[in-house]
Amino acid sequence: MPGVHHLANQDYAKTNRRRFLKTAAVAGAGTVAAGTTLNAVSPSLWKEQLVFDPNRSYWARALAEPNVMLAEDLQADVAVIGGGFTGLSAAYYLKQADPRLRVVLLEARRCGNGASGRNGAMLLTMTEDRYMEWSGDPALDKRLYDLTVDNIQRLKLLSAKTGIDAEIEQNGALQVCNTHELVEQGRRFIEKANPAGFPFQFWDKGNIARAIGTTAYPGALFDPNSGQVHPGKLVQVFKTAAMAVGVEIYEMTPVTHIESGEPAHLVTENARSVRAKHVVLATNAFTSKLGFLRRTISPLFEYVAITGPLPDARLAELGWRKRIPFNDSRTEVFYLGLTKDNRIHIGGGPADYAFNNGLRQPAGAEQRFARLREELGRIYPQLESEPFEATWSGIVDYSLDQTPSLGHLPDNRNFYYAIGFSGHGVNLTSFFGRILANLIQGKDQNWQWLPYLNRLPPYTPNEPFRWLGVQLATEYYRLSDPKIP
Repeated sequence: MPGVHHLANQDYAKTNRRRFLKTAAVAGAGTVAAGTTLNAVSPSLWKEQLVFDPNRSYWARALAEPNVMLAEDLQADVAVIGGGFTGLSAAYYLKQADPRLRVVLLEARRCGNGASGRNGAMLLTMTEDRYMEWSGDPALDKRLYDLTVDNIQRLKLLSAKTGIDAEIEQNGALQVCNTHELVEQGRRFIEKANPAGFPFQFWDKGNIARAIGTTAYPGALFDPNSGQVHPGKLVQVFKTAAMAVGVEIYEMTPVTHIESGEPAHLVTENARSVRAKHVVLATNAFTSKLGFLRRTISPLFEYVAITGPLPDARLAELGWRKRIPFNDSRTEVFYLGLTKDNRIHIGGGPADYAFNNGLRQPAGAEQRFARLREELGRIYPQLESEPFEATWSGIVDYSLDQTPSLGHLPDNRNFYYAIGFSGHGVNLTSFFGRILANLIQGKDQNWQWLPYLNRLPPYTPNEPFRWLGVQLATEYYRLSDPKIP
């Protein structure tokens, strides 16, 4: 999912999921203070369940049939667990850099079954914690901005190289303001960002209407270097590229047990064994189910829907003249995009957390899809009764500070991870995949400046305190969020 995006400067009261998650932490921590013992024994009381639901998204229609499952024991230099953008890109860049390595990728269902094949299709620059934020370190922010812009160019080149059109369009992206107060804060942000070298623009209501047709917002920030993509086709780009350089990809092969060590020992659901010198945990929201990083992220369910193709005349009536995706500035953010064949997709809104880092879609999904329909009709009244052709949910790996992390595990230095993309991962995951490949090659020195390297997200309490904290936070922000711009 494109995640939460927000206007910000130093005096901006952040109305985004970061504040929501910090509130959840405070609520949970307060409860933990009264129940430290329960917090400690919680993992043994409530075992996390590893489940995989099928990807029913519109994007999944572009996914290829899965490769064969692993049918024999094997040894590898690197075992990558997870066939999303992170895992596929790490495997591809590693094998491309050193063809001598035996790189094996194990995917529980088929590549793109998780968030990589279910998101809101926005290709955004920066990281979630710094996007449209004034962090106080413009030099570092600009370096990250330039690298993530460069990564979009790499995606375009790889798409062309494989001959698979991932429908990458770099027409920019808008972050629209939900209130007039946010408009003024956005103007002040631009006044700081432009002298620091950022090409962001402030758009008034007229500019917004001329580009995307809606008059629902009083202002917006525009990033000319962001864009959009067909996520399912981008999965195919990376899968094809990885296999072309010799990565062995086994699908329908869940890893159910891992023994750390050198080499590490992985056991699959069908009792096959993989021994590897290095292991990449490219499992994001599923990572805790393998016994790692349980207290670092919270998997949140987000919801997405898409219309059928709109006739050109209908699109002209709407006034969406440029294929520019956009997201609003609410805590529970909404985000929209327009595909090449004129389908409008909308995602976000109220998110859900399932007890004990649950991976089964919570009850009440139809209410969430109804909320998406309501919001689409508010933004574009002409689409108030437009049917959705497909609806789906996906799991986002949120960290308490919305800051991503990557590196090697402190106690298992041959285990590598990348987590906490917090809904900002469509572009960032493959950038981090490239960094993971560098780390495995021993090129840590290239990335020592990166603030996300070898750090873990803030501690998140165990159940039931995590669930209680999230429920309190979500209820608070659903009452406080601006409903109408």
